[in-house]
Amino acid sequence: MRSARGTCLLLLAVLISTFTFAQSSSSRISQAIDNRRMSSLRGNVHPLARAEFDQGAVAPSQMVQRVTLYFQRTTAQQQALEKLLAEQQDPTSANYHKWLTSEQVAARFGLGAQDLSKVQEWLSSQGFTINEVAKSRGWITFSGSAGQIAAAFGTELHQYARNGEVHYANESEPAIPSALAGVVRGMRGLNNFTPKPRTKLRPKFTSNLSGNHFIAPDDFARIYGLNGLYANGIDGTGQKIAVMGQTDIKLSDVATFRSVSGLPANVPQVVLVPGSADPGIVTDDLIEANLDVQWAGAVAKNAQIIYVNSKNGVFDSLQYTIDQNLAPVISISYGDCEPNFSPSDFDFIDQVSALANLKGQTILGPSGDSGAADCDYSTTSTPTTVATHGLAVDVPAASPNVTGVGGTTFKDGTGTFWSDTNNSNNGSALFYIPETGWNDTTFEVANGGSLSGTGGGMSVHYAKPSWQTGTGVPSDGQRDVPDVSFNASFDHDGFIICSNGDCVNGYRATDTTLDIVGGTSAGVPTFAGVVALINQQTGGRQGNINQRLYQLSASAPFVFHDVTEGDNMVPCQNGSKDCVNGKLGYIAGTG
Repeated sequence: MRSARGTCLLLLAVLISTFTFAQSSSSRISQAIDNRRMSSLRGNVHPLARAEFDQGAVAPSQMVQRVTLYFQRTTAQQQALEKLLAEQQDPTSANYHKWLTSEQVAARFGLGAQDLSKVQEWLSSQGFTINEVAKSRGWITFSGSAGQIAAAFGTELHQYARNGEVHYANESEPAIPSALAGVVRGMRGLNNFTPKPRTKLRPKFTSNLSGNHFIAPDDFARIYGLNGLYANGIDGTGQKIAVMGQTDIKLSDVATFRSVSGLPANVPQVVLVPGSADPGIVTDDLIEANLDVQWAGAVAKNAQIIYVNSKNGVFDSLQYTIDQNLAPVISISYGDCEPNFSPSDFDFIDQVSALANLKGQTILGPSGDSGAADCDYSTTSTPTTVATHGLAVDVPAASPNVTGVGGTTFKDGTGTFWSDTNNSNNGSALFYIPETGWNDTTFEVANGGSLSGTGGGMSVHYAKPSWQTGTGVPSDGQRDVPDVSFNASFDHDGFIICSNGDCVNGYRATDTTLDIVGGTSAGVPTFAGVVALINQQTGGRQGNINQRLYQLSASAPFVFHDVTEGDNMVPCQNGSKDCVNGKLGYIAGTG
């Protein structure tokens, strides 16, 4: 016989369960979606869409591909998400490394299916073509004309000219039907200010055929101690790395690079994001794409490399890669400084990167290539030789959900670190070479180049995560980057790649020149390869590795090489922001 107390407890449990289910499945859109009652969606104007750059409205017929309307989580959902992310990295938790599928993410943290249908129906009624309804139910991506965007969201798209480039962007905050207020968080894709590759290059570098050292895959393996793993079968077999891109690539370049480097044949998979036009070969991005694809596969030799391409930019590639859960490791060698991101941009990066971490995906991003002055990165043929915009760090590397990768330079001036001849795989490094912070600015500026050194410093947007502690970590209350660093100098021991058919005699072109690259972009795909090896060795995904990196730094510092010399200081214009005695930046130290 059940007691009265037991009956009451059972009834209470049923009521709680029913109420919880009703909460998660109930509609948050309680009114009809009516264009006659609109609310401004704040924080969705790009910082560079300024009046002084405005060239007037685009044609109403201009098509805009893959605009994303993404949704606001409820307070309860956000709290539960943050709790789960912490538990997934806590070895004492029952949820440790218990990764979610996209469908599980949708059920726990996505918009309700009923509300999702309402938003989709409204977008269709405005004449938009639906490209993608996120598996996570976190966003809807659609395409339409500039005229349709103006009619539906009350903002015109204008052209903006800056630094010799012309972009389009919304000139005012978009508006949404008031019924969607509190449900729609923001929009992405109303502009085409895409991030820039964080790479430095010496295309057609003329070597004297002796005395210069360049990094081939065999060199990287010897310097960073990977050959022991390879000997034990830890070579990326069964693993996947997704590389973010915004240009077509030539698979023949990848095949040639692998052949010359003594790597097994391994053809990358190329994915064009659905709804995106084919970007074709984009000259400014081709070197970056080749570096990323070739070197991710050079480190994880037998991993499947998935090159995800979109004319709408690498953040579009990132969004699709995360939603489709294409790979456990994501390499994105692009970025921009924090002041060039709108509040909506930050929201979007935070949302998609958190979803990636929930699924066990590890995201790696570069810390930038203009020293501590990330906003002074040169993207034109006119070099930037003096910083004027102050201290800044790079995004997405600054996100706590992303591992920021910085740059070092090999200190091989004394000691014998290289063989006099190359081996059969074109390698000549003998063992680990000590490193210092990468900063070639003095040399580059003196020879007609730009500011050139590892990005890094203090974020002004992100607070310091609880896991970012340890020797040498500043007590500044803010997220600091980078988290790890690898060789990045293209002036001293740069990375060799094959690009646009240049490798015809080994790595050399017909005129005996080489394509030599560097920058913090080089560390991203190589570390992506390392993470793929870790995944293979441990038998599973790692998710956000940052907490573990800092734990290892404290408990097992021997797994890292502590870079205690060098700086990322650059010359600055006296009187400009953060400039002290003509310099700004940071000095390396213990930890």
